[in-house]
Amino acid sequence: MEEKKEREGEAESLSPETPQTGRLRGRSRKRTDAPEGKKKAGRIALAAVIGTAVLAAAGAGYYFLETGKYKTAFFPNTTINGIDASGKTVEEVKSLIEAGLSGYTLTVQARDGASGTIGTEEIGLHSEFDGSLEKLLEEQEPGQWIRYLKEGPAHEIRTMIAFDGEKLKEAVREFPFMDPDQMREPENARISEYDSGTRSYSVVPAVQGTELVEEQVEKAVAAAIVSLSDQVDLDAEGCYTKPAVDETDEGLNAAAAEMNRYVGAVVTHTFGDAREVLDGDTISQWITVDGGNVTLDESQAAAYVKELAGKYDTAYKTKTLKTSYGKDVTISRGHYGWKISQAAETAAVLSIIKNGEQQTREPEYSQKAASRGANDYGSTYVEINLTAQHLYFYKNGELLVETDFVSGNESRGWATPGGAYPLTYKQRNATLRGEGYATPVSYWMPFNGGIGLHDASWRGSFGGTIYKTGGSHGCINLPPKAAKTIFENISQGDPVLCYHLAGTESKKTAPAEKPAATTAASTAASTAAPENTAAPAPEQTQPPVEQPVGPSVELPEGNTDGPGGGASPEESSPQETPASPVETAPAVPGPVGPSVTAGGDEESFGPGFADPAPEPMPGPGGPGA
Repeated sequence: MEEKKEREGEAESLSPETPQTGRLRGRSRKRTDAPEGKKKAGRIALAAVIGTAVLAAAGAGYYFLETGKYKTAFFPNTTINGIDASGKTVEEVKSLIEAGLSGYTLTVQARDGASGTIGTEEIGLHSEFDGSLEKLLEEQEPGQWIRYLKEGPAHEIRTMIAFDGEKLKEAVREFPFMDPDQMREPENARISEYDSGTRSYSVVPAVQGTELVEEQVEKAVAAAIVSLSDQVDLDAEGCYTKPAVDETDEGLNAAAAEMNRYVGAVVTHTFGDAREVLDGDTISQWITVDGGNVTLDESQAAAYVKELAGKYDTAYKTKTLKTSYGKDVTISRGHYGWKISQAAETAAVLSIIKNGEQQTREPEYSQKAASRGANDYGSTYVEINLTAQHLYFYKNGELLVETDFVSGNESRGWATPGGAYPLTYKQRNATLRGEGYATPVSYWMPFNGGIGLHDASWRGSFGGTIYKTGGSHGCINLPPKAAKTIFENISQGDPVLCYHLAGTESKKTAPAEKPAATTAASTAASTAAPENTAAPAPEQTQPPVEQPVGPSVELPEGNTDGPGGGASPEESSPQETPASPVETAPAVPGPVGPSVTAGGDEESFGPGFADPAPEPMPGPGGPGA
């Protein structure tokens, strides 16, 4: 029976279920391995915990060890009066101080390589301990030492190192670089002088100098001694007097920029072919600077423009005319010519300079002439020979009108003055008025105050010597056709040149023109104008001489300049009553109005000129029609 059970048991173990049972057993073995892996991981974790605990314990031990140390020593990075006291006890600090005092020497470094030394004996240097070190140590909280591993406390103690203050002052004063006579004061930064090479200014840097402030030196030296330093640099300690203004000063640099703008301006004035250049070389002389304030002297600019006017103005200056007679005459009176408006041009120049511009320009003129060069009257002008009582009118160099005329009555003191004048304006159908007369004319062309050219239809003859006793109030009386031609071809501002020329006198008079007897191009006269006759070429103008302007005198009471007024019997024309005020046609192109005042009054000075009517000119001459 037992054998049977054993066989059954073996059979069971070999039955088909055996593999499955075996697999189950295999799984059963794997389960028994898992706890051992966990155990291993647990052992590692435990080791880490133990290691951390050990380290923490060690760190804690170190912390507490160091904490105990700083009960009797100063914290890390501690300085006392500049002395390194890190980790040192009070006694160690004292010993360090005592050792430092033995043979102590301080080197004082100044500028320019100058230096000096101070030793222990010179100033009575010694230690003085009054418990301050101990007190500092007591005030420490040892457990706080870890806070000062990067940066520690810095303490200052009054009593630890002592010296004689008076001896220190004496020692400092003994340094050669402390001698006031050897010191150089600092110099402020400034604007340079004008550089004509670069036509500019620059900022000159400040000069530091060697002037020391004694109190600052003593303070710096004392601090170095207290900390037992072996050297002190007076420059680094700020012991020198500093310049009040350095080269970075905004106001100074702004002033330099403004001045450079001014001297960067260039004004080129043109006078025909001549040039006058105003640039920084001259402008720099007009500039002043006070600190940061820049001033441009306007009076010097005005003086410069005045100099230009003196050199190039031709108004009121002598002119030379090559007459139609082939001779030269000098005309020294009258205001015809170039005349700079000095106030306006000065303002323009200052504006250009302040804006730093470069400009080529003609000056501002109050009066212009026809040309520059040998003469200023050009090739269109009226030539009036008062001696010959003969007139020539040239337009663009061609003779357009030649005629006799009648000028101011010499016997009455109304002689027409010589001089060069611009045509003030021209007016059609004007009535000339003066004291005791009102004379209508068709063509009115004033050129010297109330003196002008006009037609004189009431006259029976022209030229010769009529003017001496039967002349006008000062005007140039013309045959109507001649006046018409001149009127139609002359323009405002054209020169009228009046002169006397000895040797050209004529007693012969020309009869008054008859209607349609003469063309407009060649007016009736003692001698007919040649066709296309060129104006005489002027010779070199004489040096200009400024002259006064004129004339303007009162009319004698009761005098008239109408038909027959003052004429001698042999020269008089048919008598007519002086004209009463009349209505006139609109001016062409001069001022509009029913009448004008003859005789040099300012009322007759026409528009279009910046200057007022000329002042009276001394000498003979009279106003009127």
